[in-house]
Amino acid sequence: MDERPPYNGQASCKVSAVSRSSVQEAARTRARIVQATVARASALGLEGVTVRDLAGDVGMSKSGVLAPFASRGQLLETAFDDAIATFRAVVIEPVLGQPRGQDRLLALLERWVDYLVDCPFPGGCFLTTASVELDNRTGPLRDRTAAAVAQWLAFLTEEAHAARPDRAVESARDLATALNGIAMSANQEIQLLADPEAGARARRSMRAAVQGFVARPRKR
Repeated sequence: MDERPPYNGQASCKVSAVSRSSVQEAARTRARIVQATVARASALGLEGVTVRDLAGDVGMSKSGVLAPFASRGQLLETAFDDAIATFRAVVIEPVLGQPRGQDRLLALLERWVDYLVDCPFPGGCFLTTASVELDNRTGPLRDRTAAAVAQWLAFLTEEAHAARPDRAVESARDLATALNGIAMSANQEIQLLADPEAGARARRSMRAAVQGFVARPRKR
């Protein structure tokens, strides 16, 4: 005869609660490591990030820093993806609810300059830093950077073409390149020169470039 008390599920609930707490804590630790990696990489470059320095930043051992990741390389790739997600959240997603056209393009550019002036990363635009660091390298990080730049330029081209759809796509791509160049120059002036007028200059330059693109020739 089984004299054990009837099962009421309480032990299982306690185990589940502990399990959920452990998973949440592991996720918070992982996020803290990724954020510290992004911060260092924005200032020093991705390849300048060492596990030893990260361990000091987050108050963990080197093995503890790497434990949530398969390798240092995977940690750096995760940090890169996290930084790009931040850029999307700050610059792109807030304007997606607007109809495509000149107003949405200008709103996008305003968000972009705001991001450069008040950057969430201590070293300025993460993608610009990665581009300069990795443009003549090979490997997964370089491939990720190239893909992100290509996707951004393609998105800018689509937004520009929507502002003046009767113009050739090649012209919209030219505008995307010009706008990207203005932003990279502004990031340099903000970070390297600490120029307080760099943001306003970038806004004027971007608006002028868009106005020149959308302007229609006067009829004679």
